[in-house]
Amino acid sequence: DEAAAAIAPGVTTDELDRICHEASVDRECYPSPLNYYNFPKSCCTSVNEVICHGIPDMRPLQNGDICNVDVTVYHRGFHGDLNETIFCGDVPEKARNLVINTWECLEKAIEMVKPGTKYRDVGNVIQKHAAAGGYSVVRSYCGHGIHKLFHCAPNVPHYAKNKAVGVMKPGHCFTIEPMINEGVWGDQTWPDNWTSVTQDGKLSAQFEQTMIVTDTGVDVLTARPGK
Repeated sequence: DEAAAAIAPGVTTDELDRICHEASVDRECYPSPLNYYNFPKSCCTSVNEVICHGIPDMRPLQNGDICNVDVTVYHRGFHGDLNETIFCGDVPEKARNLVINTWECLEKAIEMVKPGTKYRDVGNVIQKHAAAGGYSVVRSYCGHGIHKLFHCAPNVPHYAKNKAVGVMKPGHCFTIEPMINEGVWGDQTWPDNWTSVTQDGKLSAQFEQTMIVTDTGVDVLTARPGK
């Protein structure tokens, strides 16, 4: 929320990282990405064609950008992971439509989380909705188990006809975090070994929540209070 409130034309993603780091420390949290496999910052900022794992830097955000901020904090022995794609200034309708479709993909996926649902079925719902908007689903990155570890089983792919193993049971805790592309689904990684971008340079959007399966359905742990 603190980083999202700061997004505006002229603000650097380095500044978003500083805000995110200080907000984490103020709340007695450690920013999980910092020094994770040598990741140099406290959050990921993925702008426009960046799919995920963008490293905050000195580039000022521009009017019309879409900027994803991915925050994970470690608090009292557990990790919590979420991200949102945020509009910077006046964003063109085609970019807005992509971001809205991506949010809807996550919402539709969360609706099916309950005991007995197969992890491999999540991708069918996401890809169907993304394809209906003319978009593609990134295949290289998945949702993941999360608790005392940052990333662990299960794997939760976001594309259809995947081979994910396992069935949801009460107590399972994991993320769903669809990355939806305006063009082709293929990705490539920059020489920094982190930043993943679309192969065709077109836009990509993402939303993520951490959730736990309950006896009757799902509790979204990273949802905003009262919403």
